[in-house]
Amino acid sequence: MNSFDTTLLTIATQGAMRSETLSHAVRLVADFYLFKGVLPLAMLCAIWFDTSERRQWQREMVVATILSGVLALFVGRILASWLPFRERPLYDPTLHLTFPIAPTPEAVLRTWSSFPSDHAMIWAAVAMGIFLVSRWMGVLALLQCIVLICFPRVYLGLHYPSDVLAGLILGVCVTCVVTRRPVMELFAPAIVRLIDRYPRVSYAGLFVVLFELATMFDEPRILAQSIVRHVIHG
Repeated sequence: MNSFDTTLLTIATQGAMRSETLSHAVRLVADFYLFKGVLPLAMLCAIWFDTSERRQWQREMVVATILSGVLALFVGRILASWLPFRERPLYDPTLHLTFPIAPTPEAVLRTWSSFPSDHAMIWAAVAMGIFLVSRWMGVLALLQCIVLICFPRVYLGLHYPSDVLAGLILGVCVTCVVTRRPVMELFAPAIVRLIDRYPRVSYAGLFVVLFELATMFDEPRILAQSIVRHVIHG
């Protein structure tokens, strides 16, 4: 483990051992969807319904940002599967560090590579999209991503600091690519026109998409895994 990870993890675990109240609060923050996806997605809704002169462009940016978040989640899962497996600090006895009990099921954590942090990737991607439209809202979204999403995952031993740092950088890069004008013109204007033409059906569909994005598609993923296991094992 590099000195960057060692130093930050040592500082985090010292805080964990000193305050059970802090540890309990961090566990709640890490487990509640309100502190992860709901807040930045609410910002996207505010941008969507803005009535300024830039309304059309802002709506296209919202569409591109949502796609960036979904793509970042997909890329994060691909990288975690293809890159060499990295055990989470919580389960590495060679670190000789004590972490609070994490809220995520152990069976998931032990088999899921720590690098990169998909949480950091998806919400950094969304925060970057918000930042490109509104600087002050974007700064709040980025701070929310760092303080309420990335820090708790390091504090609980779910990720090394380098995991979340890589996730932040990759998430921002995904959005910077997807929101480029030549790329956006391939899909965003057509989707906005479709939503304007069929608002009732479109908003119902968007609600489902935002819900799944906020929960990081946990239920569809679990359903897919269950189907695969059933097909393989009969």
